[in-house]
Amino acid sequence: MVRSERLLDAQARAASLFADVEAEGILVPGVSEEQASDAIRDLAASRFGVSRHWHKRIVRAGLNTLVPYRVNPPNRTIAVDDIVFLDFGPIFQEWEADFGRTYVIGDDPLKIKLRDDLAEVWRAGREFFLADPEVTGERLYTHIVELAAETGWEFGGSIAGHLVGQFPHEKIAGDDTESYIAPGSDRPMRRRDRAGQICHWILEVHLVDRERQFGGFFEELLDLGPGTSA
Repeated sequence: MVRSERLLDAQARAASLFADVEAEGILVPGVSEEQASDAIRDLAASRFGVSRHWHKRIVRAGLNTLVPYRVNPPNRTIAVDDIVFLDFGPIFQEWEADFGRTYVIGDDPLKIKLRDDLAEVWRAGREFFLADPEVTGERLYTHIVELAAETGWEFGGSIAGHLVGQFPHEKIAGDDTESYIAPGSDRPMRRRDRAGQICHWILEVHLVDRERQFGGFFEELLDLGPGTSA
């Protein structure tokens, strides 16, 4: 219960940070991804005491929103009528958050649809997880890809999530598919880790439109929070 409470608290703080990002007007045309990332880093430090992030800070705009996590595209400047997503992993009192959201700069209806569909696909994926006590990472990944297609988008990632915990979290080797929601991850997700603790998961949704050259991202805790037994 303590681990669950700490992870949920870290996520709530990350959500507050992202709300502050909007309130401060950080994501506006003319600001580069690097400048926005540094401004968010400084905001996290000044308002929440965050001094570390457990993975690289990601701000992606325009064409770069097509690019998966592991790729490092050239720094891009936010444009008028753009789309931007954030993927941050701030550490709050030694507990990891992993939070992602998408923002539309302007009123492009297709970009707004993508932003809204991200949350719907995430929720449908979570419902699938909650309904099947034996669901594996591979089955959930396949379902997320299917949901993306049903809403008219392409799934843009090679994974749809991963384990999360107390910093420093269990090292995830590149070939350790059991740590991911991904093809080949064939063990039930509801299990205990090597230390005997319950596994907790992040679900991430990356939807893209390659023809129109933009995408979006949505990420948060999968197995904790409203509607779960934890």
